[in-house]
Amino acid sequence: MKWSYNDGGRAKAGYLGHPGDCVCRAIAIATGKPYREVYEALNAVAKSMRQTKRVRGASARNGVARPVYESYLKSIGWKFVPTMRIGSGCKVHLHDGELPGGRIICRLSRHLCAVIDGVIHDTHDPQREIACFEPDRGQELKAGQGRNHNRVFTIRRRCVYGYYAEAA
Repeated sequence: MKWSYNDGGRAKAGYLGHPGDCVCRAIAIATGKPYREVYEALNAVAKSMRQTKRVRGASARNGVARPVYESYLKSIGWKFVPTMRIGSGCKVHLHDGELPGGRIICRLSRHLCAVIDGVIHDTHDPQREIACFEPDRGQELKAGQGRNHNRVFTIRRRCVYGYYAEAA
């Protein structure tokens, strides 16, 4: 999958440093809203919520808890589409052809990223493509496996737990 550097307008809004702001950045990129507007809205939602262990201290700069960003996304007309169920294993990966077109926000392990028409927009490439090798014993190949110099290899990719899209 292609990747494009995009800070979501953070530098243009006058913010400095390297924060853990993937939620704010992904929402700003996918929705097209100004970074500062999303930043302030997420902080306002976090302050208005009951201060539980998970929500306490959440900020758009250092990390936003799921209940905070889900509440905000729902308020602007976005919905969550799960791609994985408990015990089902990973079915959708951050890879070409596995995600729908248009503007979406992918929920990954400990990260959110914006994907626009099959291109990842983020400050770093969140894909994890790992080649795993095992000895070739003549076994049947499973989906996603191949043979190479007496070894069987599997390419493992980053799992997408679900994505947010504009409600139709």
